[in-house]
Amino acid sequence: MKKTGAWLCVYALEQLPVSHTFGIPGLQNTEIYDGLNVSEKITPVLVTHEGGGAFMADGVSRTSDTIGTLVVVPSAGVTHAMSGIGEAFLDGIPMLIISGGINRDLGKSFQLHEWDQHRFLSSITKKTWLIERHDEIVPTIFEAYRVAVSGEPGPVFIEIPVNIQMFRGEVAELLTFEYEKPATPPEPSLIEEAVAMLAAAESPGLFVGWGCRDCSGALVALAEKLEAPVSTTLQGLSVFPADHPLHTGMGFGPSAVPAAENAFKGCDCLLAVGTRFGEIPTGSFGVDPPENLIHVDINPNVFNKNFPAKTAIEGDAGLVLAAILEALEHSGFVTGRKQSDLRDRIKKDKAAYIDEWKAHRSDCVNPALFFEALRKALPDDGILVVDDGNHTFLAAELFPVHKSRHFISPTDFNCMGYCIPAAVGAKLANPEKRVIGVVGDGAFLMTCMEILTASTLNLGVVYFVFHDGELSQISQGQQIPFNRKTCSILGDIRPQGVATATGAAFYELSNNEDIEETIQKAFDTSDRGQPVIVDVKIDYSKRTRLTKGAVKTVLKRFPPGEKARFIGRAVLRRFTG
Repeated sequence: MKKTGAWLCVYALEQLPVSHTFGIPGLQNTEIYDGLNVSEKITPVLVTHEGGGAFMADGVSRTSDTIGTLVVVPSAGVTHAMSGIGEAFLDGIPMLIISGGINRDLGKSFQLHEWDQHRFLSSITKKTWLIERHDEIVPTIFEAYRVAVSGEPGPVFIEIPVNIQMFRGEVAELLTFEYEKPATPPEPSLIEEAVAMLAAAESPGLFVGWGCRDCSGALVALAEKLEAPVSTTLQGLSVFPADHPLHTGMGFGPSAVPAAENAFKGCDCLLAVGTRFGEIPTGSFGVDPPENLIHVDINPNVFNKNFPAKTAIEGDAGLVLAAILEALEHSGFVTGRKQSDLRDRIKKDKAAYIDEWKAHRSDCVNPALFFEALRKALPDDGILVVDDGNHTFLAAELFPVHKSRHFISPTDFNCMGYCIPAAVGAKLANPEKRVIGVVGDGAFLMTCMEILTASTLNLGVVYFVFHDGELSQISQGQQIPFNRKTCSILGDIRPQGVATATGAAFYELSNNEDIEETIQKAFDTSDRGQPVIVDVKIDYSKRTRLTKGAVKTVLKRFPPGEKARFIGRAVLRRFTG
């Protein structure tokens, strides 16, 4: 049979768990868009910038079982999308990227968008493909999906030249998609080692990350079996329910909240699952894991990079956790810890920390009171999307997340501009759920025009813009050592103008007394299918534990002479300005 490349591309995508594509049509992909236009399964979404489209795709993948998919023009479309592709690559998020390509039959050079995309993308994708024949399209798209979701997930890229899209070519058969996730059991001897270490420990602990996103039940069962405190990474903040009495918070060192820091003091065996011990959750690598460290990850390249593991287990988190639980049961293990002691201490430490925040007074909105009201108003299956900034760590410390995949954040690539579009993607993937964005004013400026996409699609996403007029995470980092704020003070931001330009509703929140009422107004408006911008005059004057702890950790590593110079300069500038 003869089919155009564009028809074959759409056919293949329809076989996959793809609900939407994101991008902008152009000279070398309009044939694919024409096919998507008549698809009964896939909805193409026009974005205002391909970078926003990539973040939307990321939001789809993080909050659903569908894969976020881009259809972009080559070269400029790809470079615009790079931030979102890079975020997905470093955070382990599956993404399928399809671009057009130059006419390979023309025999001419210097065509529009002519450029080696594959060389450029090789460092931030798991694999790239260049289609050369029509019969390659369907199997290549199927293979790309398998690569994207297998092992540690990540983005993949396929270029389909415009001549192959437009013209018909011979195809022997139309394949149907089949995929079964590999289920390789972990090495039994390593499970035995891990169980022996956990059983012998007096104060075991669990440190868990995004790799456990589909294993919350097993994590709860294991934590209760061991009577062990549980801390998470930032990206994995949702994988263990925050309302469980063994949940402590993000991280476990001097940059963690008191409940976590105190619960992990004296930890003599740490089971770390689905985490890479990256910079954020370790407070700039300021944690001190015990000698008996059991590290579990699907990617063996993460082992022993930052902290040495006594036992390293390569494997899927769900399979490894199940094997450990089963082995503990067979061993007849019974924890020696008293249930009430640890749980009571965690509860008291959490309450004391929140009370400390609530006691902080200012003329603006107290973050603790805001997140308390938001948690009260948001159902457990509501999705919170944050960006990169001070608000990120406020949310991590002050907002309890009760359900896995219901908190998403840029993490290792740490890219500002994530929240606005990622929330659009999350809402498209979860239309029945309430989706909330909390974003700093600086990050808001980067991608705020994607709210137009939400308006066009009648998506009632609520965006709370934490507005203080600064790039506060950076300005606080500058203020402590430099007593200066260089290039971190923003211009006169007027979010109401963005609301007018994008068709969003607009509310202001400037004091604590109006928090609950304003949140409810925003929710009521969003229920009618209109996005909402809430301008929150936030009080950032009290610093998070992460900010204070990380600064101290970094300073400790300085050579003595340099440490003295930095401290001396900061003290001098306090007096001289």
